[in-house]
Amino acid sequence: MKHATFTGRLVIIGFGSIGQGVLPLILKHLEVDPAKVTIVTAEERGHGVAREYGVRFVLKRLTPANYRDVLSPMLREGDFVVNVSVDVSSLALVELCQEKGAFYIDTCIEPWAGGYTDTSLSPSLRSNYALREKALKMRGPGRPTAVMTHGANPGLVSHLTKKALLTIAADSGLAVAKPADRAGWAKLMQTLGVKVVHIAERDTQTTAKPKPPGEFVNTWSVEGFVGEGLQPAELGWGSHEKEMPRNGYRHEFGRDCAIYIARPGASVRVRSWTPMEGPYQGFLITHSEAISIADYFTVGEGANPDFRPTVHYSYHPCDEAVLSLHELAGKGWQFTQKPVVAMEEIAAGNDELGVLLMGHSQGAYWFGSRLSIGAARRLAPHNNATSLQVTATVLAGMSWALENPRRGVVEPEEMDFERILELAEPYLGTLVGEYSNWTPLEHRAELFEEDLDREDPWQFKNFLVI
Repeated sequence: MKHATFTGRLVIIGFGSIGQGVLPLILKHLEVDPAKVTIVTAEERGHGVAREYGVRFVLKRLTPANYRDVLSPMLREGDFVVNVSVDVSSLALVELCQEKGAFYIDTCIEPWAGGYTDTSLSPSLRSNYALREKALKMRGPGRPTAVMTHGANPGLVSHLTKKALLTIAADSGLAVAKPADRAGWAKLMQTLGVKVVHIAERDTQTTAKPKPPGEFVNTWSVEGFVGEGLQPAELGWGSHEKEMPRNGYRHEFGRDCAIYIARPGASVRVRSWTPMEGPYQGFLITHSEAISIADYFTVGEGANPDFRPTVHYSYHPCDEAVLSLHELAGKGWQFTQKPVVAMEEIAAGNDELGVLLMGHSQGAYWFGSRLSIGAARRLAPHNNATSLQVTATVLAGMSWALENPRRGVVEPEEMDFERILELAEPYLGTLVGEYSNWTPLEHRAELFEEDLDREDPWQFKNFLVI
């Protein structure tokens, strides 16, 4: 099925695992001429995939000094930039696309190279919170649609959250209509009593051979994962929270909907739950959905609103990536490993990615995508289970942008969640919803005494692994 006809030129920036995976989906579902597609990338990898589909391949590293000279001749009104790169400023690209009248989509707000680890900036100023605040200032009515942070997460998980809320409401016996605006959605979450939202992901994909020392193995961009893993851990901060975590800080600017912990996210572990895995410990990796979901579902304003959920990522990557993180930490977080993105090497496993909504009358409810490596390979070439959850959502976001061409800068929460799920679902394996009575207090203090809040299991201190 063709989702839309696109007659302009398409520029894909970056051509790692996500770029290579999204190209065949774009050519399959958008009416676009391959001769009008250009890939601009800093690395040779993926050149063979570009030749396979007959698209132009430009080997060029974009920098603050050259990106306008390189990209400007490729862009005019009605063209489309798909940014799936690392080390290229999303904000700079959005600004250029707005000037040219071109569409834009990315999967995260990326800074220029070194922006995540620039020690001349405070942890607050190099956070996803700060990047988002800058992006929000670029809004303007009637401008070409620029869809920001629209991969699997951030992106898909925001749409899953809305669907999950409606399911919980129905199962709780509440006769509620689908909210029509942001205030309505926030009021629904407050009414249901949701206190915590986890983006709960367990990747069990595995290769046939053990990870050798000196390699960083992952099922998607190694550079992207390491970059965000070295950023401070960030989370949307709920109105029910009683105390800040150790080394936890508020930002001194902006919408005041989130906090950060002054430690690399890859060193902070939190307890969570998915249906297949059950209880697990994941890494509190910073992602912008933790901030945007918390902000969107806020009732009131500022640091002490009437209602806001605590929101954060709890990521257990594939086992080889966990070993890679341990090796990275042992080297003092100095990234010297050889990056390896596992694609054809994957022998088995699934990626279980969803949202876990907790604190409501039903306890906890997980809703998300369960996708196996076998299903991913049957559904789309050049993808694994992790990448396909991302690329399917990029495709859906592109289609939505073409259907809504003058929306300016938008976040996932502001889009039509039903339309996005309709477009992405064929590539998401099985969408699963499951209730649980799990709480982070389960089996605690059986071996050691811990500082827990047993009166309110949904306090962040109960999730945090010390």
